[in-house]
Amino acid sequence: MNVSELTLLVLRIGFLLLLWMFIFGIVYALRSDLFGQRVRKMKTDAAAPAAAFPASAVPAAVPGPVAAPAAADAFTPPVARASPAGGNSGADGGRATAQNTTRLVITSGPKAGTEFPLGAETITIGRSSDSSLVIRDDYTSTHHARLMLWNDEWMLQDLDSTNGTFLAGSRVTVPTKIPLNATVKIGATSFELRR
Repeated sequence: MNVSELTLLVLRIGFLLLLWMFIFGIVYALRSDLFGQRVRKMKTDAAAPAAAFPASAVPAAVPGPVAAPAAADAFTPPVARASPAGGNSGADGGRATAQNTTRLVITSGPKAGTEFPLGAETITIGRSSDSSLVIRDDYTSTHHARLMLWNDEWMLQDLDSTNGTFLAGSRVTVPTKIPLNATVKIGATSFELRR
């Protein structure tokens, strides 16, 4: 075997390895889009220092026995702060709660004008047929986002979607409280939570 044959063999093997790397990358991207990311349990930070919270933010002690929180309540999601310019506030500036929010209204996209009544259950949004709100477009992931009640307020959580979830024009990276009438954009569809 001379030098030119050896060089050609090395180039063939290198090209084959590169091709397989691309194939595995595509399969991984498709798998995560179809089945979503693996869910990891978050550890609660029970030993947070009291000095990290201002005295005005700490609620007064409740007299009487207090029940231990349920397992689902063990994790408190971080809440994104509103931008100084008020980018996360809705038209009336109020938070969407279980008492003042009764419907989800799609304002743009293929299902524009459609309204969904809101209850206390979590609403999953995505292309998957097992989602509560199915949005079939090229910019929506299989399991894209979730709307859930947390401490009686509606929260928006992005589920590691490819193209992101936007609340009032800002990308949602952590579970975020939703103001009333604020625009939520997922793929080519926009919706609002209303009274």
